[in-house]
Amino acid sequence: MATKRTTAPNATKAPIPAEPAKCRPCGGTGTVAATVRVGRKRRPVGQQNGLCLNCFGTGTDPES
Repeated sequence: MATKRTTAPNATKAPIPAEPAKCRPCGGTGTVAATVRVGRKRRPVGQQNGLCLNCFGTGTDPES
């Protein structure tokens, strides 16, 4: 008599991938606000959005 092969149904499932950590400076958005200054006394007049230099716009923490 031949041996019977059995497989566990849960052994073949792939593990659930973990969420990547968010970048701290941009909070996961990929952009940061920079204050715009004008004039001789360098007074602030507003803000403009720029690319996050920590994660280069991906929004994920490069250290994780």
